[in-house]
Amino acid sequence: MELRHKILLLSLAPLVLVALGVGWAVQHQAQQLLREASAALRPALMASKEAELRHYVGLARSAVGRLYDAGRDDDAAKAEARALLAALDYGVDGYFFLYDFDGNVLMHPRQPELVGRNLWEMRDPAGRATIQQLIARARAGGGTVEYPWPKPSSGAPVAPKLGYVIALERWRWMLGTGIYLDDVQAALAGVEQEVAHSARTTQATIAAIALCGVLAVAGSGVALNLSERRLADARLRALAERVVQSQEEERTRVARELHDGLSQQLVAVKFVLESAAARLADPAQPRTAAGAPLAGALAGLQEALADLRGIAQALRPTLLDDLGLDAALERLGRDTAAASGLAVEVHAAGGAALPDAVAAALFRITQEAVANAVRHAGAHHLVLELGPHRGGLCLRVRDDGCGFDPAVMHAGERSGLGLRNMRERLEALGGRLELHTAPGRGCCIEGYVPRRALRAPGAPA
Repeated sequence: MELRHKILLLSLAPLVLVALGVGWAVQHQAQQLLREASAALRPALMASKEAELRHYVGLARSAVGRLYDAGRDDDAAKAEARALLAALDYGVDGYFFLYDFDGNVLMHPRQPELVGRNLWEMRDPAGRATIQQLIARARAGGGTVEYPWPKPSSGAPVAPKLGYVIALERWRWMLGTGIYLDDVQAALAGVEQEVAHSARTTQATIAAIALCGVLAVAGSGVALNLSERRLADARLRALAERVVQSQEEERTRVARELHDGLSQQLVAVKFVLESAAARLADPAQPRTAAGAPLAGALAGLQEALADLRGIAQALRPTLLDDLGLDAALERLGRDTAAASGLAVEVHAAGGAALPDAVAAALFRITQEAVANAVRHAGAHHLVLELGPHRGGLCLRVRDDGCGFDPAVMHAGERSGLGLRNMRERLEALGGRLELHTAPGRGCCIEGYVPRRALRAPGAPA
């Protein structure tokens, strides 16, 4: 995986983890809020229902009060009381019922088939004696009992119901009414749905924000990738242009040296040889007369061979192939000192058995640095150093010249070409170039080659 992909992944992972964590926290808080809301809302609703039922039972008690409070215990008074209570109702499922203390149904307007039956032993699905609970609560002073009961309006076999009962002790009656708890359950379900909806909305908002963040990070990564590719393409084009220009400059230099030096020398040798041949062909001239021209031709050929060897040495020093980088740097130091008059010190160790690519790159970097010092630095003393550094190699070229401002050097479009070439040669090997200079303080160029670049191709890691 490339480095930019790793950086993009490291940027996205915390964002996704934070979004998941916040979503889980919202869900947990929603569930906690639902439990707290249900725990607070149900008692309030039940208290409201109890007050409503107490009011209804109070009205029913008032309706039969003139008969019961008058002290009448005859069957006619009781029959009239049952008729009055049967006529009272409220809503669809609001009615009153009468039981005696033995569990016999005395009046039930919605289920008349129960009248006359004894329901003392009737139990709910949980095994609780429903009528016994109602009668006990009534005889204890009245109050509410929650129990399941069939709902006539919907035909439901069992529905939760809240009943409120009182006792008419003298007649041994239990008077009561009840309200089905569907609306309480609906209210609680509505609260649950609202909380769940709020939680889903919050989670959807978080997910949308996280998605926008992921898209923004991914888009930034894509934009950065495209920018890097454009920059790399621009650098590649500039490098190709510099390579072509360097090739042309090198060809021009070699052609100029061949034309101005070697070619002129060979032409002079040709003229001398022609003069010697003319003297040998002239019978009037002694044969010894051709000796001087031939000696001059021989000297010219030796000079031409020396120039040709110098050109070949500049293109690719044979010492670099035969004896390694150390010897090539020693030769470069001697040649530079002889040609420029600078005091050159060479301390080279560790470059005797390097891969060809590393040796050639370090030699060319040294050539470029030395040429810059000779041409531009105005130096008197030059030091070339090559040695081990943290498992790799370090090449250092120092001079005591005028130095320069690196910022100014890199400001121009074509300035600093030699430094860029050196830096790119090292980066191709996985190394780096460091420049230490300032106006009036000399210049030091350091090139570092890592250990992995020093292994020969195919060598074990």
